[in-house]
Amino acid sequence: MDVFYVHPTTFRSARNEWNQRPGDVEADRWTDESAILRQASAFTGCCRVWAPRYRAASVNAVISSTHRDEAFALAFTDVERAFDWFLANVSKGRPFILAGHSQGAKHISDLMQKRIDGTALQGRMVAAYIVGINLGQGEFGPRRFKSIPVCSRPAQTGCALQWNAVLAGSDLEKKLAPYRAFYTAQYGTQDGWEPVCVNPVTFDSARPASLSAEALGAAPGTPGLGPMKPLRAGAVAVRCDRGLAVVHLAPGLDLEPFPGGTMHLHDIGLFYADVRANAALRVKAWFSRLRRN
Repeated sequence: MDVFYVHPTTFRSARNEWNQRPGDVEADRWTDESAILRQASAFTGCCRVWAPRYRAASVNAVISSTHRDEAFALAFTDVERAFDWFLANVSKGRPFILAGHSQGAKHISDLMQKRIDGTALQGRMVAAYIVGINLGQGEFGPRRFKSIPVCSRPAQTGCALQWNAVLAGSDLEKKLAPYRAFYTAQYGTQDGWEPVCVNPVTFDSARPASLSAEALGAAPGTPGLGPMKPLRAGAVAVRCDRGLAVVHLAPGLDLEPFPGGTMHLHDIGLFYADVRANAALRVKAWFSRLRRN
């Protein structure tokens, strides 16, 4: 089994550079140790992970209203070519998982829409872990993803899942307002605007809340250079509330939120061992169904 993983925004150049430079040693190291080590490696329990280099939109581009769309478009051309290479040279007809966080999740969602939804490749997609963006519930259906559903059960395959972590006590309405506005501008309606939230511990729509005792292991510390610290089990309680994954953290995890309580940097690290176990479960379920058919 193979995973096609796309990393988030990691190019932090102070200059007016809109996309990550190929071969930039410093940027590549930061990407590898702050993101790939702490996110993509969660899938190595079940699969071979392929994490391509690409000209990701820079931090400057992401915060720029003038250059953002152009930078994302250029980055996606790299992702799409990398996916073609992955299919031809890595996957070679085998099933696969898609995974990405933040900017990487945006590219994965665009790839899923353009290249997988309703095509023969959909039958090979075990799941898509699209983490840290704001896909609305109404995008799964006629508006965007016409035949790929949201994952509602832990062992379901051929589906997509998403969550955005925020600290308990955060102003949810303040965080949700821009999601609602973007969705309304995109689709001309507020119907279905609330973000998809799949609880990243239970992975079960019937269990939107979980106790800290159920959490298999979080990665302590803010992502950065150097190895991961040992995982801590039983350290995160989480509930889906209005489309956001609201978390209560045990003391000592040393996870720094963004202003307002957004835990964006830790969307996968908070649930590292849970994601690892769930990916393995979905792979097992996929092969079980293949044998029965």
